Amino acid sequence: MGRTAKPGLSAALPGLRRTLHRFRHQVAAERKLIMLGLLALIAEVGLRLLEPWPLAYVIDAIVAATGADLATRGAPVPGVPGVADLTVLLISCAAALVGVVALRAGAAYAMTVCFALAGNRVLTRVRTELYAHLNRLSLRFHESRRTGDLVTRVTGDIGRLQEATVTAAIPLAGNVITLAGMFVVIVIMDWQLALAVAVVFPLFLLIGGRLTRKINAVSRGQREAEGALASLATESLGAMPVVQSYALETRLEQRFGGSNERTLTDGVRAKRLSAGLERKTDVLVGLATGVVLLLGGHRVLAGALTPGELTVFLTYLKTAFRPLRDIAKYTGRLAKAAASGERIVDLLDTRPEIVDAPWARPAPRSRGLIEFRDVVFGYRPGRPVLKGLNLIIPPGRRVALVGPSGAGKSSIAGLLSRLRDPEAGQVLVDGRDLRDLTLDSVRSQVAVVLQESVLFADTIRANIAFGAPDAGDGRPVSEEWIRWAARLAGADEFIRALPQGYDTVIGERGATLSGGQRQRIAIARAAIRNAPIVILDEAMTGLDPGTEAEVAAALRRLTEGRTTLVITHDLDAARDADLVFWIDDGRLVRAGTPEAVLDRPANPRALSLPKGRAR
Repeated sequence: MGRTAKPGLSAALPGLRRTLHRFRHQVAAERKLIMLGLLALIAEVGLRLLEPWPLAYVIDAIVAATGADLATRGAPVPGVPGVADLTVLLISCAAALVGVVALRAGAAYAMTVCFALAGNRVLTRVRTELYAHLNRLSLRFHESRRTGDLVTRVTGDIGRLQEATVTAAIPLAGNVITLAGMFVVIVIMDWQLALAVAVVFPLFLLIGGRLTRKINAVSRGQREAEGALASLATESLGAMPVVQSYALETRLEQRFGGSNERTLTDGVRAKRLSAGLERKTDVLVGLATGVVLLLGGHRVLAGALTPGELTVFLTYLKTAFRPLRDIAKYTGRLAKAAASGERIVDLLDTRPEIVDAPWARPAPRSRGLIEFRDVVFGYRPGRPVLKGLNLIIPPGRRVALVGPSGAGKSSIAGLLSRLRDPEAGQVLVDGRDLRDLTLDSVRSQVAVVLQESVLFADTIRANIAFGAPDAGDGRPVSEEWIRWAARLAGADEFIRALPQGYDTVIGERGATLSGGQRQRIAIARAAIRNAPIVILDEAMTGLDPGTEAEVAAALRRLTEGRTTLVITHDLDAARDADLVFWIDDGRLVRAGTPEAVLDRPANPRALSLPKGRAR
């Protein structure tokens, strides 16, 4: 009987086995707690086996006291010496029952606490590992995945595993062990009656195995639908100005409603299947109980069992069938946990594309000499953006990268920060291939200011400090450095004018600040990095003239004496550079001083509106 319950569960929930195997090292770290939990579990099972026996002695003693003959089996009933001692026996059995129940409750409490604490510790570390792993996956991965679905995996899927561990897996494990122990006892008591009970288990496996597979499939679909729903909500809520400006509310509500309806349908179907399994299990349990009652009554009349032993048998039977009820009751929950576990493991098994080579070494402080040698790079196989690019940027020079959209300018910046690796060719800094250097040491020597400055929902002080090279190690950044960076960026004055100054918490993505204020904080974040290479990717696009002058002055202070790449469509901004590189179709087509490159006749690509769309 102990073997019959497990195959159905393991066959129905392979994701749990895969998840446990993937996290075996984290589980091993909690082996002391798990061993304590197992000892408490064994004690709880033993006490549960003892619990019905005081009742059996009482029933046999009362039956004997009323004059019934219990000696038909050829031996007196143990513990029933005579009617005169009945009161002592009743008191002793009552005290024993209370003691056993109290001890069992204590053991069950210790078991639950130990297993729950161990499980929560393991899954807390898994969540941290998953989040750290996501941060290290390549941009290509993040560009192909929906943010809401990834957030659901980090939060919802881990939470579902925690819930299933505490509320389903632990009780189920205890009941399965109890089932094995009780089956051994009832075989010893009466093997013929035990054999009649065992007939019901193949029926349960046949019914349960088919339904649990369906529940697993539905649960996986439901988790995927919930991930898509979270992605849609994240995208729309994060782009509210666009949603409202284009009056997209109704269209997005319809899309959300459709996805929401799918989660409802899958959820109801999973509940219906789980409820059907529970009810079928109840019928099987009732059938087995009826058989035992019928055959057991005859066994008592035949003298093979006492009434007390039949009571113990029925009590064991009721308790022994609890794992079957639990399997039916928790199948839906465990199936969802299995689906969540598989989604987590799938994510953790995704390998980052950009990693340190085995021979990689930390990069020394760079002078800022940049070279691209025959670089080929594309975002999709067979469609290169850079096609054998060759260029050299002298150290300490300000270079503007200009050219039409899609020519590969931003790709150059991504390769230099080693956010991506070239398919062919080399990207070198001071003559060293970036792939021969560690990622952290390469990225610590590049500061980036983007067109859309991404700030975090934290204090202004923290947002500036994030730019420090050792900020990722959790080391504090001095107040002096933070204020120096803010002054260099021209942000100190407006920051101090805020109600909480540097402790002001800004909205998500800096929504509570103006565009110029966000950009100056981003410049301060880049300044505190003190990097020898600075990349300005359309850093002044969209600013009003007054703000643009302030930001331009801050950028000039930031880039003074550093190798600077200015990616821009503004040819006037490019004239402020020492050199201009004209990039077109993934190749360097012109290079030289601003006058030599920008004053030559250009052949801009014309744009025309599609017919019938102009208004």
